[in-house]
Amino acid sequence: MQEVLTIFKALSDETRLRILKLLENGELCVCDIVAALDTIQPKVSFHLSALKEAGLIKDRKQGKWVHYRMEDSDIFRRFMLLSALERISAEAVKEDSKRLTAFLKEKNVKSNVVPLCNRAVCCPGKDREVQNG
Repeated sequence: MQEVLTIFKALSDETRLRILKLLENGELCVCDIVAALDTIQPKVSFHLSALKEAGLIKDRKQGKWVHYRMEDSDIFRRFMLLSALERISAEAVKEDSKRLTAFLKEKNVKSNVVPLCNRAVCCPGKDREVQNG
């Protein structure tokens, strides 16, 4: 009985439903969710913890990042998720999706690494120091 109550409690919060709606499209790290919801990291972490405790999401660590995805191996939980998420209007999460898309686009641009052979791009003057050094 306690397990079912924990699931219903997790599904009873609008922020948690918004997080689940974002995770419907695949795995996200905490920073992605923070940007999409336009809120602070501790608040997102609190809600992620409640969703994880209810068995609705899973996490995986990759270095210092934690990535979350929906847990769909339990048919009862999956049914509960689908039932709750189908009742959320597309308009309700439109802004979250818009912010997430913009953040992921910017994140991908920032994550491009400049190869060491092209240090002049990121470190002007360093190539001359190496040659003169």
